Order: sequence, then C-alpha cells, then structure tokens
Amino acid sequence: MFRKVLRLGLCPGLPTRGLRTRTGGFTLDWDTKVSDFKKKIESILPGKQCEMVYDTSHLPPEQSDVVIIGGGILGLSVAFWLKKLESRRGAMQVLVVEQDHTYSRASSTGPSVGGIWQQFSVPENVQLSLFSINFLRNINEYLAVVDAPPVELRFNPSGCLLLASEKDAATLESNVRMQRQEGAKVCLMSPEQMQNKFPWMNAEGVALASYGLENEGWFDAWSLLQGLRRKVQSMGVFFCQGEVTRFITSSNQMETPTGEQVVLRRINNVHVKMDKSLEYQPVECAVVVNAAGAWSGQIAELAGIGKGLPGTLQGTKLPVEPRKRDQVWRHRWLQTSVECISDGKDWAATT
Repeated sequence: MFRKVLRLGLCPGLPTRGLRTRTGGFTLDWDTKVSDFKKKIESILPGKQCEMVYDTSHLPPEQSDVVIIGGGILGLSVAFWLKKLESRRGAMQVLVVEQDHTYSRASSTGPSVGGIWQQFSVPENVQLSLFSINFLRNINEYLAVVDAPPVELRFNPSGCLLLASEKDAATLESNVRMQRQEGAKVCLMSPEQMQNKFPWMNAEGVALASYGLENEGWFDAWSLLQGLRRKVQSMGVFFCQGEVTRFITSSNQMETPTGEQVVLRRINNVHVKMDKSLEYQPVECAVVVNAAGAWSGQIAELAGIGKGLPGTLQGTKLPVEPRKRDQVWRHRWLQTSVECISDGKDWAATT
C-alpha cells in the first residue's frame, strides 16, 4: 500500500521520482530529499489538507558571496577566475544572473563573431589582450571538463587594420609606440604600403594605418561561451535566469586623510526578478560584479551611480549604453579580421 501511495505521488499533480525494477515495480530513489516525502505523507493523513509542495529549484540561493550580473563571456570569465583562485573547493559561493539565456541580444556572444586584437590606446587593455590570446590558444588547458568534448574555437589568425586621417595620424602613431612597448607586434603603414598589401582597398583620405602582425584574429564566440559555462558549472557556480531589479544598500560615514567627510555605500542585498513572473528572490551578498555588457549603465543606475551630486563619484554616470550596429560581410574582407554581423541585430556597448 505504501509503495502504491508513493507511486501515485500522494497528491494529484505531484511528480514522482524513482527507479523501475525488472518486474515493472517501483522503488524509491533515496536521493530525493526526505523532507519532501514527509510533507507529501503528512498531506494525506486524517485531518490534513492536501498541499502542493512548492518547487523552488528555479530560485537563486538566498545568500551568495559574489553575485555576477550578466552571464556572457565576461561574466562567466569572472566566475571562472574567482573559482579557480579560491583557496579550497566550495570556499566561495558565486551566483551568475542572466536575463536572456538565448543570448540573442548579447554584445559579445550570440550572433556576434568574436575578435581579438591588441591595438588599444590604454596599456592595461593591451596587457589584457595579450593574456587573453594565450588563454584562447590553450583553451582546453583551462576549460577541459571530464567526459566532455574539447572546446573548438576555430581560431582564425589575421591582423586587424586601423586607419587614420591626417588629423588622427599622430594619435595612431603614439598608440602603436605604446603597444610595442607592451609587447604587441604592430606595424605602421603608409597609404602606399597599405594598398600594396590590400590592393582592393581605397586609400583616399587615409594618412596612416596600423596593422597587427601577430596574435590577432577572430574565433567562434558561441563556442567560447558554452565552454566557459560548462566549466564554471563543473566548478560549482550557480546560475539563475532572471533580472536584477533592485539593490538594498547600507551607508557609513568616514573621514579621509585630508579631513573630508564622505559617505560610503555598500550593496547588501540584490533583488532578482524571476523570468516571466512577478516574484523575486532577495539574495544577500558581499560583492556585486556588473558584467551586463551594453546594459551595464542601467545596472549602475540601479545602484545610484550617476544620481548623486554633480562632480562627485556618485554623480558620475557610467557612460555605457546599448546601441544597434550594422556590419557587413565582404568576401575580400576575409583577408583581415573584421567583427561582423549580416543582419545588424547584435548590440554593442557604446561609450
């Protein structure tokens, strides 16, 4: 009788979890939480009203050391390195909140073609890119998962070509000088040299060009995303599909070495609204990472950034907003690395 009751689920609509025997009978899967079965059994006892057991598996945890807003390549990379650098397994609880699990509107994943280059104007970005190319070339040393297929990025090495008019030629030359000092292999080209290498290009209005000789090209961003996601899940990172709608903060006043009184605000709680629902889950946390890509500016506003007094850090808006961009494939452009989308439906983080 007890097996029959368990097989029927004790209550209409309640799912059962178990293992079939050779004779077609039913045995209890003891990995199921005991508390769930206790609630089910109690619900059919005399005088007890049958109550549905509420499924909370889709909710994020009530507490997490780190909450990362954005589950794209950047957010997953942050989660990967946090877990990789933790002192012991499970020492740090990391939650990734992603609103769109299809990544159809993501700026660096989904329909986008991933590109990498070193031709930046800030030394730190050059250093990050040089580290990243080593990561990509040895991707399976970092993202290998037992019994899972290797990550195939289909990396296509090809230099990135930047063009400058007469007005911006000095700035481009200065940037290339800095890039070389950081270890990047970049060369400068005159309009004539550029046309000799790329005879199909129109050099009209071009005063100077820079071209990456090594460690630049494009790759399959979607494969990188899936490889990162699979790896961090194996490391114990929690995922949640939802939208961050509110921050709960606390304030402390302190005095700087110069005697100035400043107010420090700290995020203690993040409200995560569930997908296609009015419910939300408050998550107590110690650190929040804004990795929302093109929507980072909107997340910053939720935390009050840009809404303070003008001239203060709190009053300085994060200059990132989503804008559509249209890019075109040209067959001849396959000679150089160009990040492109044929339908113009990807989103870029524009500053």
